[in-house]
Amino acid sequence: MTQKTNILVVDDEPPLRRVLHTSLTARGFSVDEAGSGEQALAAVRQRAFDMMLLDINMPGMGGIEACRRIRALRPQLGIVMVTVRDAEHDMVQALEAGADDYVTKPFRFDELVARLRAVLRRVAPQDTATVVQAGDLEIDFERRLLRRAGELVHLTPTEFDLLALLMKNRGMPLTHVKLLRTIWGPEYGEELEYLRAYVRALRKKIEDNPAQPKYILTEPWVGYRFYDPTENEPEVPDPGE
Repeated sequence: MTQKTNILVVDDEPPLRRVLHTSLTARGFSVDEAGSGEQALAAVRQRAFDMMLLDINMPGMGGIEACRRIRALRPQLGIVMVTVRDAEHDMVQALEAGADDYVTKPFRFDELVARLRAVLRRVAPQDTATVVQAGDLEIDFERRLLRRAGELVHLTPTEFDLLALLMKNRGMPLTHVKLLRTIWGPEYGEELEYLRAYVRALRKKIEDNPAQPKYILTEPWVGYRFYDPTENEPEVPDPGE
């Protein structure tokens, strides 16, 4: 990193904060700490941070409420929440409160850094390019065209809208509800099998092996994440659905 990224680590356990402070500093981050949601809220009012690593389970103001309030104050702040493994309700709540991503305890430090840097890329100022390349896929948002290895791929209008939403948010987990309400309308949200059917159809058209997808990855109990294999981020192998 040519310029240090300012990150606020929010956790009520001092030993964990110290370990993260030392490890993230060694990776080139500038690290501040907060021991509660209340302290985090006060900190972001006083200083501009690029990133926040926010624990979900804290006494007093919990991580979800802190995330919601901080997101309202700092819309451009990158927020990664720390949840307990397999706590699916927490994961969905974190994303709906405005988190950009989440990691589950226990996590590998390399995975955490990869997630933080992926969020940094997303929150950095972006150009308005209408054509995006990811692996052998090339999507033209303006002309509503998709090419795979240079060959045009026929997509229905809904398939294109779904893929476009995923690719515009590449690297970011999108919940089932977010996908359904954005693509199909605000009255949707519970039709998971409907969404899965469209994802299966898309995978058949863009994946080498739809049963082992490399682009549209399943976030268990949460939703889907579009992965760009050229970004070389560590990912857990995805079995599809």
